[in-house]
Amino acid sequence: MHFTQEYSFEFKSRIAAKIMTAAPQSTGRELTSPPTDGISNIRFSNHSDNLLVSSWDKSVRLYDASANALRGEFMHGGAVLDCCFHDDSSGFTACADHTVRRLVFNQGREDILGRHDAPVRCIEYSYATGQVITGSWDKTLKCWDPRGASGQERSLIGTYTQPERVYSLSLVGNRLVVATAGRHVNVYDLRNMNQPEQRRESSLKYQTRCVRCYPNGTGYALSSVEGRVAMEFFDLSEAGQSKKYAFKCHRKSEAGRDIVYPVNSIAFHPIYGTFATGGCDGYVNVWDGNNKKRLYQYPKYPTSIAALSFSRDGRLLAVASSYTYEEGDKPHEPDAIFVRSVNEVEVKPKPKVLPNPAT
Repeated sequence: MHFTQEYSFEFKSRIAAKIMTAAPQSTGRELTSPPTDGISNIRFSNHSDNLLVSSWDKSVRLYDASANALRGEFMHGGAVLDCCFHDDSSGFTACADHTVRRLVFNQGREDILGRHDAPVRCIEYSYATGQVITGSWDKTLKCWDPRGASGQERSLIGTYTQPERVYSLSLVGNRLVVATAGRHVNVYDLRNMNQPEQRRESSLKYQTRCVRCYPNGTGYALSSVEGRVAMEFFDLSEAGQSKKYAFKCHRKSEAGRDIVYPVNSIAFHPIYGTFATGGCDGYVNVWDGNNKKRLYQYPKYPTSIAALSFSRDGRLLAVASSYTYEEGDKPHEPDAIFVRSVNEVEVKPKPKVLPNPAT
């Protein structure tokens, strides 16, 4: 049994005071024509400031985030639970109608890659292998070749049974991390999908909400419904595993009791490797995982943070403010997408002060 060190990244009073006295900040610019129901994911393109958005209103929308313009929209047969880019004008979608699709916005064309036996929860495109990877509540992972989109026999590469329903996927290079119900985590090498490289259990006690690989490829961050994030490493040596830890976040004390919120989203900054988390408390926090510090907290958003995405150069952060029904059906703020300009001070790690070497 591995012991995971746990740190509380609560602001020290002097840091809190600094934030409180800083000039008031806005939540960012709100995009026009947002989805009309819950936002399931938002993703920036690797090539531009285009932003792909999937929603429970059965739509997938393509925005130019810089111009605040809706560039295209496709409707599906059910709620769209995830989306990802292929290139700057096309993408892939995971739908509750069990279907995996490719959407080509500049041609208005929709291709079906294939189907699962239950809603498709998450989708990723591997630039390393040219494959689409989907995870479903049917307890399988499937890999697809999008070049065969006109016929399922040609597009399906393989089906891989998972221990439980798939909740979240993340890719870095040839590594794929799969988080499922039951707190299972499987790590695969995309070049050999016959069996996982590693079979793990989440070090957090509660249901996994999101998993995201570190940009440097050494491990992954995993969040739970119970206001915690675990920082994990692929290196299974004793030295490698000694680096892992978990921390509390997205919680508050009220009348002497701790109120804890799910952490729905994790997004890594592409330049600095720091990361943002979004929770059902409506807050976005930025963390320096290496130095175990919170760098910044943005002003509170209207409702739960459903998804986050940094632009390819880290200059923009897209925030989906969208109630995730963690407290059941109740009146809530409208679904909205905010795009904020990122200041370097919010995301750049602060250097450690080292003693001068003896002369």
